[in-house]
Amino acid sequence: MWFIGSAKIPLRDLASGQIKSLPSKNVPLVNEKQQPIGAAINLLIGYEAPSNSAPNIDNPDGDMSHVDGGGSEEGEEGETDVEGGGQGGSPGAATTPILPRHKPIRLSRKRHRALANKPQDFQIRVRVIEGRQLPGNNIKPVVKVNVCGQTHRTRIRRGSNPYFDEMFFYNVKTLPSELFDESISLRVYDAYSLRADSLMGEFKLDVGYIYDEPGHAVMRKWLLLSDPDDSSSGAKGYLKVSMIVVATGDEPPTERREQNEEQDDIETNLLVPAGVTMRRATLSLKVYRAEDMPQMDDAFVQTVKQVFGGDGDRKNLVDPYLEVSFAGKKLCTKIIERNANPEWNQLLNLQAKFPSMCERIKLTLYDWDRLTRDDAIGTTFLNLSKMSSSGAEVDDTPAENCSSLSPELSTAASEVGFLPAFGPCYVNLYGSPREFTGLPDPYEELNHGKGEGVSYRGRVLVELSTQLEGKVDKSVDDIASDDILVAQKYQRRRKYSLCAVFHSACMLQEPGEPIQFEVSIGNYGNKLDSTCKPLASTTQYSFAVFDGSHYYYLPWADTKPVVILTSYWEDISHRLDSVNVLLFIAERLESHLTSLKTAILAKVSETRLAEIWLKLISHMIEDLNNFQLPVLEGQSNVTALDLQIKNLRDAAVASIRQMTSCMREEATDVKATLSDIEDWLDRFKQLADEPQNSMPDVIIWMLRGEKRVAFARVPANQILYSSFSEQACGKHCGRTQTIFMQYPMDKNKGVKIPVELRVNMWLGLSAHEKKFNSFSEGNFSVYAEMYENQAQVFGKWGTTGLVGRHKFSDVTGKVKLKQERFMPPRGWEWEGDWFVDPERCLLTEADAGHTEFTDEVFQNETRFPGGEWKPAAEPYTDVNGEKTQSPGDFECPSGWTWEDDWSFDTNRAVDERGWEYGVTIPPDDKPKSWVAAEKMYHVHRRKRLIRPRRKISDKTAAAERREPGEGWEYSSLIGWKFHRKERSSDTFRRRRWRRKMVPSDCIGASAIFRLEGALGVDVDEKASKTDAAKLFGANTPTVSCHFSRSYMYHLRVYVYQARNLCAMDKDSFSDPYAHVSFLHVSKTTEIIKASLNPTWDQTLVFDDIEIYGEPQTIAHNPPDVVLELYDSDQVGKDEPMGRCVCPPVVKLNPSVDVSPQLLWFPVTKKGRNVGEVLVAAELLLKDKVNDGDLPLVPPRRGEKLYMVPQGIRPVVQRTAIEILTWGLRNMKTYQLATISSPSLIVECGGEIVQTAVIKNFKKNPNFPGSVLLLNVLLPKEEMYTPPIVLKVIDHRPFGRKPVVGQCTIDCLEQFRCDPYCINSEIMSAKVAMIAAAQGDIVIDIEERPILNVELQAEKEEEAVDWWSKFYASLGQQEKCGPYLKKGYDTLQVYDCKLEEVPQFQGLTDFCSTFKLQRGKTEDEEEDPSVVGEFKGSFKIYPLSDDPGVPAPPRQFRELPESGPQECLVRIYVVRCIDLQPKDTNGMCDPYIKITLGKKTVDDRDNYKPNTLNPEIGRMFELSCFLPQDKDLKIAVYDYDLMTRDEKVGETVIDLENRLLSRFRPCCGLPQTYCISGINQWRDQLKPSQILQNVARVSGVPPPSIEGDGNSLFYSGKQYNLQDFEADTVIHQHLGSARERLGLHVLRKQSLVPEHVETRTLYSSYQPNLSQGRIQMWVDIFPKSLGLPGPPCDITPRKAKRYYLRVIIWNTTDVILDETSITGENMSDIYVKGWMPGMEEDKQKTDVHYRSLDGDGNFNWRFVFGFDYLPAEQLCLVSRKEHFWNLDKTEFRIPPKLIVQIWDNDKFSLDDYLGSVELHLLNLIPPAKTPEKCSLKMLPGMSGSSSSKGPPPNSLFSQKAVRGWWPCAIEQDGKPVLGGKVEMTLEIVEEKEMEERPAGKGRDEPNMNPKLDSPNRPDTSFFWFTNPCKTMKFIVWRRFKWIFIGVIVLLLVMLFIGILFYSLPNYISMKIVKPFS
Repeated sequence: MWFIGSAKIPLRDLASGQIKSLPSKNVPLVNEKQQPIGAAINLLIGYEAPSNSAPNIDNPDGDMSHVDGGGSEEGEEGETDVEGGGQGGSPGAATTPILPRHKPIRLSRKRHRALANKPQDFQIRVRVIEGRQLPGNNIKPVVKVNVCGQTHRTRIRRGSNPYFDEMFFYNVKTLPSELFDESISLRVYDAYSLRADSLMGEFKLDVGYIYDEPGHAVMRKWLLLSDPDDSSSGAKGYLKVSMIVVATGDEPPTERREQNEEQDDIETNLLVPAGVTMRRATLSLKVYRAEDMPQMDDAFVQTVKQVFGGDGDRKNLVDPYLEVSFAGKKLCTKIIERNANPEWNQLLNLQAKFPSMCERIKLTLYDWDRLTRDDAIGTTFLNLSKMSSSGAEVDDTPAENCSSLSPELSTAASEVGFLPAFGPCYVNLYGSPREFTGLPDPYEELNHGKGEGVSYRGRVLVELSTQLEGKVDKSVDDIASDDILVAQKYQRRRKYSLCAVFHSACMLQEPGEPIQFEVSIGNYGNKLDSTCKPLASTTQYSFAVFDGSHYYYLPWADTKPVVILTSYWEDISHRLDSVNVLLFIAERLESHLTSLKTAILAKVSETRLAEIWLKLISHMIEDLNNFQLPVLEGQSNVTALDLQIKNLRDAAVASIRQMTSCMREEATDVKATLSDIEDWLDRFKQLADEPQNSMPDVIIWMLRGEKRVAFARVPANQILYSSFSEQACGKHCGRTQTIFMQYPMDKNKGVKIPVELRVNMWLGLSAHEKKFNSFSEGNFSVYAEMYENQAQVFGKWGTTGLVGRHKFSDVTGKVKLKQERFMPPRGWEWEGDWFVDPERCLLTEADAGHTEFTDEVFQNETRFPGGEWKPAAEPYTDVNGEKTQSPGDFECPSGWTWEDDWSFDTNRAVDERGWEYGVTIPPDDKPKSWVAAEKMYHVHRRKRLIRPRRKISDKTAAAERREPGEGWEYSSLIGWKFHRKERSSDTFRRRRWRRKMVPSDCIGASAIFRLEGALGVDVDEKASKTDAAKLFGANTPTVSCHFSRSYMYHLRVYVYQARNLCAMDKDSFSDPYAHVSFLHVSKTTEIIKASLNPTWDQTLVFDDIEIYGEPQTIAHNPPDVVLELYDSDQVGKDEPMGRCVCPPVVKLNPSVDVSPQLLWFPVTKKGRNVGEVLVAAELLLKDKVNDGDLPLVPPRRGEKLYMVPQGIRPVVQRTAIEILTWGLRNMKTYQLATISSPSLIVECGGEIVQTAVIKNFKKNPNFPGSVLLLNVLLPKEEMYTPPIVLKVIDHRPFGRKPVVGQCTIDCLEQFRCDPYCINSEIMSAKVAMIAAAQGDIVIDIEERPILNVELQAEKEEEAVDWWSKFYASLGQQEKCGPYLKKGYDTLQVYDCKLEEVPQFQGLTDFCSTFKLQRGKTEDEEEDPSVVGEFKGSFKIYPLSDDPGVPAPPRQFRELPESGPQECLVRIYVVRCIDLQPKDTNGMCDPYIKITLGKKTVDDRDNYKPNTLNPEIGRMFELSCFLPQDKDLKIAVYDYDLMTRDEKVGETVIDLENRLLSRFRPCCGLPQTYCISGINQWRDQLKPSQILQNVARVSGVPPPSIEGDGNSLFYSGKQYNLQDFEADTVIHQHLGSARERLGLHVLRKQSLVPEHVETRTLYSSYQPNLSQGRIQMWVDIFPKSLGLPGPPCDITPRKAKRYYLRVIIWNTTDVILDETSITGENMSDIYVKGWMPGMEEDKQKTDVHYRSLDGDGNFNWRFVFGFDYLPAEQLCLVSRKEHFWNLDKTEFRIPPKLIVQIWDNDKFSLDDYLGSVELHLLNLIPPAKTPEKCSLKMLPGMSGSSSSKGPPPNSLFSQKAVRGWWPCAIEQDGKPVLGGKVEMTLEIVEEKEMEERPAGKGRDEPNMNPKLDSPNRPDTSFFWFTNPCKTMKFIVWRRFKWIFIGVIVLLLVMLFIGILFYSLPNYISMKIVKPFS
């Protein structure tokens, strides 16, 4: 036995008891060095927990954050949340994260990215709300947000839980695809540190991640911050943010602040993908090698080498290295110099959090340059979402659609999750063309991954694997040699053969140089690349021929060029087979889905619809059951990802199969199932996306001469042959497909097609070559060919005059060839000898394809200045001055006839005899420019002689069979233009010799693949080998496919009409015609003048179309009919308006009667839809025998035009269109003159009607007669209905009537009605009221209640105001006080504008507003300019064809008075929300400006400084005349002192619609009728009067009131006041019962209630992006109805002044921070406090010096005054941000108190000892004694649990509280206790402050309570200021005995000293005894 390998599987999840079994699939085995050995093992581990143990839910890992599955974006899908909150445990084995099986969490986010890929406006809003648990002590956090290169920063806050609440706006204009790859980074810095490393934590995610969330927003989520450098360090705090991406036209979602937000649980509201733990992961990218790099550097050195006889190496002129970037990090491999096939063998490690919020790894290959910047060679992306899976995608079964789901499925789902893995596999790079030039590359952007690459640029072999939790030493490392060997097996190549037969090339724009096509796959077949051996990869050169109408085509006739390629690639058929099978299923499903949708559009019957639906479902089930995906066992190069994707696909297919059968049994409504079916289709397309596709695309290039013109890319899997099954073959494999080629990096995005190709391609393994025989059509023939060249010298043809040409050469004339030197390739042999065979494609005469042609020749004369004109040396030339034959020598070709004689052309700049004159300046032999008048100095003149001829028969005279000796082609110069007939001017001729080859061994089409390499041409000894390769494959044999017979077809294209085309002319219209092309024929329809909705009603008949190939294949896959729409212009070229493609219906048996159906096809231009065309086409096979079987000739209109025949054209019915033309509004000037007398023309279905002229547009813009009637024939089917076109013309002096605006109304469905049903709503309610009340005004004086109302009202005013009502209506009870308890009304707050509330029908029930447009669509991106509005409406109903039946009643009968009325308008502006910032500080100083007619009111003096959400609370009153002043503009401006005020945005309200609407939006109806108080009635009419008017309009008898007004009978119902007011509070403000009951009944009539609407502000800079929103309402009072009621007072609330009194009594257990001189631990304690936002009002206690036990006594009072909004529970802080600011900025900050303990140092900085942050609304309850006070009281501390202590309470309700609070300080990243503080906190209102005053500290007034001086121990003093105390307490106490000892010692020493001093004297005295 020996050791093979081991695997390690974590059992954490099993141990936690979360799951019973742990399936581990494909766990890689590793050897002793921990390197994978290439094998894998599958296990299933089970674990039975002992019965007594509880499952361990707690997380065993330290740094992993958990999330529950709730709050995921599946909220909308109606799936249940995860039971049991958070999920314990972590994902299982390193390879397979297993998700708990509670809920299918769908991680593959649905892509909401259906955005057009063009640059557009986006706005990204990031709102930073607050931070929590940021690390560090006493920090000053600031957040920097970076998006798209713009950075904003918040203001600096203090503390670990800062509250920011700041919003940043980022406006960008870019491509969606680029924007979604940009990342948003939020970084939190500590503003204290001056050092650079003050970054505390960051969070990054892609913009695309947010855009894919519901509502394109992430609302109020917590982000887990981490350290970007050290990802193992765990959480660095949390940040709460909202992020919104607003695209054009989006409405940003509203933010809702939850009530319990303060306690919101971070864990449950964390932003990470649902149900997944964020883990640290390492993405290891192994970069093995690359190949096929193009030349990137100049070959200068190599050329020098060659000159000196060395051999230069041209191909390795590239120094490649690979750069990998992911989530903002970049890594590079080493540089390998001079190597086109480098081997790096390096491992790059990228650190990331997983699941990642960034999706794409970008790989860019660069060429390193010494001096200049490195050039990109190519770029590709690895998409993580495609190579990993959460395992949840499969389970996304919509619960409601399926009752029964098998249990196996859910287990399968849990086993398909896998981490990102990839390869080893090649990834291909595409970019600019490979040819190297020293010039700058125009296509360089393509190499950076922008745009579609046009050419293959090489490939890189990479492998990606992911390790969780691993720590990486090096970011770049070398790959172990074992791994390099493992990767070898993934590089095994097999030989592939590709054959492409070109059937046709048409729609060429302009002729010119000859054209050839090149087909390449990878580097194989690229004819300008010398690294591969030359292949037959290009077609023969051929000249284009005119198709007789518009385009040119290549005349290949029955000999189709063939291109053959062999190439070597890895065999990945098992991947591509799966892709093709899935695509096959998806395509079948899509075609069925399209027919189902068409059926729904065409409104077919229910049963027919059900049939189509059933067919779709059963086909689907059948497909899923029948088509298996290939198995992977036994395949050689299967990677880990292959196995995972296979599991994923199998599971997904199984789940879709089950859902389908469920749906078949249970579905009831067909339309309801559409979204699910579309989901399946998306799912299939997603599954078919193969990340590991190493087979390069096939690229076809069109070359004109030697220049690359246009390209097309065909994915290899589409043409790949598979032996697995028929469905596994590509959809175009061996089938003819139509390809529209495109110009590289086309700025016009495909407005012009370079060429339309029909090509048949087959790609397969060489092992399967024989299978090609069954696909091939026609006979393949192979020829060797060469040209014999001769020149004419002195009238004789010979080889002497050939300058620089060889006697025998290739087609270019440059390569010398000899017959003897040709040798057939292996496996082929000659058949027959060389023979002459003229090339047809290059012999095109100028008149080919034309039915009419003009021969031209120029007659030239010269003279000496002033002399006689004489014939020139070359008397007759062509336009270029080349010699041609004289007019007399021209012969009329056979099949043509002369129309006229020779004449000179006078339609040019010539004189009357046709001459033009010029001066010849040597060395030229003819003038450069010509003029029409003769001058003395002219020496040369010419005239153009022309003679037209016409084609009379298609049969050209059969070219007499030339002898082999003939077959010459002639040319006047050795150039390209050859012709067959010899002319006198010819000097050069050539002829083509060919020799046929046949395969020697195998017979069949596949033999052509043996032609690899070239014909063995012996190259001249002198020429070097490399030159031979450079000759453009000149020696490759020409392969062609020969069709023995052609079939004639007859094509009919029915072009009926088009709609919604673009306006291309200045007059707002276009003159469209359609140009229809089919293969090599094309025709045009007639031109319809001035219409955007033309009806051509024309059949284009193409009689004899010759198509080669079997009719059956054509029937299966017919060529498309291409319609191109053009706008015809008198001057200049016709402009393209777009194109559409329509497949014809093919009938091989014309007698079968199946008529094609007209369908709408989209017209596209530049990738956008620009209209639709209604067309159909049928292609009929003509049998030579009986022409009679063709369908009848369609009816004619005029001589040459055919109409669309009956049976195909839509069935019509006589229809009445009634038009209410009310008036025109806001008409802009036309040609600088105002519009004074306009009238309106209405066109529909070919009928026209015109209104009377408005006499004076200024005075009354309404039309005098308002109703018109059109009687038209309209199609019965809604699908075919033509639009209604409105044109406004202005009647100007001198009979001019210009069109000044137009409008097209497409959908007529909304205007259809039944003329016999009584339509009481037609006549508008409001108008009737105006009319009714003109006469008498009833004034009803009511008695006021006699109570003492005034006093009460005053009291009530304090408690409630209008804002209470507003907040009560919003449901914010905490802000509205006792309002609701009093039983007062609420109003309706609409979250949109009133016009968008569905039940009010846009307020257009009387008439709609249609925008009028003018001018041409200059830039496609912008909408045409709106130049006015038409107000009106339409009613459409069918008429009987029987003239005897009376016409139905007219619809627009009673119309209101249309004259102007004077109105009073009150505009109430409540507040603005989320305004766009306009100042540099990210704020705005908004004020309101209102424009109505000519009046403007601006409120500039009342601007609100520095805010984005101002509470405006203003009412504006204006009077105006309607309808002239109908547009009310409400704009918000930003106040600036120095510069001009900027407009933030504006909104426009149409007051006329509000006045005319029957929903009565002029003044909303309140809930109750009050005659006083804040809800006082403010309408002009009382409820009873309004009800009478409504009754009159509705045509019901007026209401009858009975019994003191307590009951009322109206419209057949009895109403009682008791029923309405049964359970409501009756208060003193209510009016009389009669009016109250009237109002209750009115509120049942669906009229507009009292409301506040929310309107979006827009600005002209970003017309479709919201600039903020405004909440407001408008009241309109016509003055004719008397005076309105009093206006509401909506002045904003003021903040109340409160005082927070904090008494600091004592501290204890404070950290002893210092050591005194005497060695004791002590602290000089003081306490500092402030309220956040009011840092300038910091207060400190005095210092308790020398606390030896951590106790401090203070008895010190802090008093903080603050403004508080009780309704919003926020403090209002106003302060200047900088001293230079003009205004104070208002901030709203939650009320908090921060208390800190400090140690006082006199000579150094004070030391910080700890702090506590108290939230006054959720106050942590204090401990009663210091012993019970601990850190566990603080929230967020480990071990803190809310269940133990009392719940937090608000200090505002408690008023006062006393006790002990702990202060924390962070040490080594952990909080520790820094001390305890005893405090009293008290909130006092201003009035109370005056009654119970108290001073700061212990100052006077020292009362409430009185504070005595603290009882501090004697030891507490400051040594510096108290020297005596210092002696007493410090020195004496401590050093008493030392002092005494020192004194004693001193005395003794003194004694001894004196002794010694006096001893000698004494002794000497003793001895001498002088006195004795």
